[in-house]
Amino acid sequence: MEATKENIFKLITGYMNSRKQTFVPGTSRVSVGWPSYGPEEIINATDSLLDLRITQGEKVGLFEREYAAYVGTVHGVAVNSGSSANLLAINALIAAGRVAPGAEVIAPSATFTTVISPIIQNGLVPVFVDVDPTTYNICPAAIEAAITKETGLLMPVHSLGCPADMPAIMRIAQQHDLPVLEDCCEAHSATIDGKMVGSFGLLGTYSFFVAHNMTTGEGGMVMTNDPLLDRILRSMREFGRLRDVDSTKPRFHFSDEMLDEYDERYVFERMGYNVRMTDICAAFGIEQLRRLDMLNARRTENVTHYLAHLAQHERHLQLPTIPKGYFHSFYSFPLLVRDGAPFRRNDLVRFLEDHNIETRAFMGGNLAVQPAYRHERTRTAGSLAVTEKIMKDAFFIGCHPQIDAAQRTYVLDTFDTFFKERT
Repeated sequence: MEATKENIFKLITGYMNSRKQTFVPGTSRVSVGWPSYGPEEIINATDSLLDLRITQGEKVGLFEREYAAYVGTVHGVAVNSGSSANLLAINALIAAGRVAPGAEVIAPSATFTTVISPIIQNGLVPVFVDVDPTTYNICPAAIEAAITKETGLLMPVHSLGCPADMPAIMRIAQQHDLPVLEDCCEAHSATIDGKMVGSFGLLGTYSFFVAHNMTTGEGGMVMTNDPLLDRILRSMREFGRLRDVDSTKPRFHFSDEMLDEYDERYVFERMGYNVRMTDICAAFGIEQLRRLDMLNARRTENVTHYLAHLAQHERHLQLPTIPKGYFHSFYSFPLLVRDGAPFRRNDLVRFLEDHNIETRAFMGGNLAVQPAYRHERTRTAGSLAVTEKIMKDAFFIGCHPQIDAAQRTYVLDTFDTFFKERT
């Protein structure tokens, strides 16, 4: 059987190494995101399938330990998506008494729906505040101005791979004795002065969606140094099961004032979910983590070329900013059409799309005006002028590792053609 497995693995390696895609300018699509993986990921996942280890198991545990060590936290709790990571993290904070039921959560208005929906789903109240005009991240001054006696949690988001100003945010949190939950779903490897995002706050969340800097197909993880939160998270991700299980005792030994010698595997200590990661996904993640720095280096190479070439168009385009001491992991490459430009954002986007260069709007734009939240209990603190500008004039293109020199040149030539025609 081992020899058969080795033959299967050799076939996988040969197949993946023989896959070649020829880029045809104007015909082939330059995508916003693309999964970057090799035979190692498929082999590790296939190994789980062949050994009938397909649900949460040893590989999930290994992935959790390795990713926590990479981020710089004590614990990592793997789940089935970044959305579930946020849902679980907020629920755990309430269960641990760190956030009061019904409290307000300060979050950026310009972000993705999976930041705001879990707040409401957990019975809390999102407070929308504006973002910085250059980094597009939550503005610390806006956070401070929004804090009231009802505030229970700060939830910064590291948008598109650019770290939020965590030193300033943590100072505000400490002054007001508030916990911080970092959404790092788009910011794998992003750092401030060498410290990884996801290790600043009480909790941090990651997504391993197919288009992100590293992927498990679908998947996520919650990071923390807090042992109580780790325990609660592990219980909640698996139906709310009892965590303090003594494997040395007979199976039917759990007793309390209402249960007598019951099977501890079917004792549920709290309300929970089923948001476990499979060993197949974890096997993929283990190999992806080993190549993450290399994949990010390719992103950085693409971004460097984009920045250098598009600088000639800065009169009309705002290019992304990399604050000093920050590592921006560039989930994507954001652009914003400046006021006074002789064209609109949608003119440029349509031109790029017509030339097979995929674009995306800046996530949900201003989530405060999205249909899903119009009739929910929310609060807006201060002006959202920057968010409105982003919603009207910002978009992003891909900078992922599968974009090679030929695709990169085609993208930049297409921008030049547009500007020659429109300016």
